[in-house]
Amino acid sequence: MQLGVNVPNFGPGTDPGVLRDWARIVEGLGFDLLMVSDHVALTADVAERYPEPFYEPFTTLSWLAGATTRLRLGTTVLVLPYRHPLLVTRMATNLHQLSGGRFVLGVGVGWARQEFAALGLPFTSRGRLTDDHLAALRDTWPQTAGGHGTPVPIWVGGHSEAALRRAARYGDAWHPLRLPIERMRSVLDTHPLPGFAPRIALRLTGTPIHDPDRPAGVGSIEQIMADLDDLRRLGAGTVVLDPYHGDPAETHHPQAAWQALAAVATHRKAAR
Repeated sequence: MQLGVNVPNFGPGTDPGVLRDWARIVEGLGFDLLMVSDHVALTADVAERYPEPFYEPFTTLSWLAGATTRLRLGTTVLVLPYRHPLLVTRMATNLHQLSGGRFVLGVGVGWARQEFAALGLPFTSRGRLTDDHLAALRDTWPQTAGGHGTPVPIWVGGHSEAALRRAARYGDAWHPLRLPIERMRSVLDTHPLPGFAPRIALRLTGTPIHDPDRPAGVGSIEQIMADLDDLRRLGAGTVVLDPYHGDPAETHHPQAAWQALAAVATHRKAAR
């Protein structure tokens, strides 16, 4: 099982130097994948959680592809209705080619109603639009790839019944975001899915958390490593760790997240 990291590509403490440091540390610690988020119009509902500066994901990952050698690079998640599917196909395929086949396209339907309005898109039709765009991506991959390597892997986010059908029909993996392990276990037991690549929190505590509702990835290092082992047994090909907890001020102090990642990397290496 591979491990990835969701890196904040937004917030008042984030700049090109910090993004480069994130990539250097994630790759240096031996993680396998670096992912970033997506928003286009930073409307009030978006900016409250993900404020400026917000670095556009394709641009950011293209730049980081040149600053790394081994890391896979991806989106968690690209809001698919925001861009024409032919444009997404072109950008994703080119990034995949230029990075040596390292790109992963994680997609979702989006949640920010004001952002949809700012882009002139119908919020209530976002599920249908996502399905239409995924169908177009699947139709255009071979044509656009031009025979240069394999198509870009697609991870489909969401956990509604519609999202699970979408993942089964169009995806290479189901990519749930911050769900409890038991919820993911239940879904995997009842739905045939092409693959499993969850994103979970990463919040390291000094002592174990005994709350039965403890989220995956939150707790002592022993609890977090046990969570990763549970996800491996559930069939996860990749698990993405998300050290951002919703406070933009965190972006001024990435060292706490780096220390938590270092602890996971150390225990991972010791277990091999």
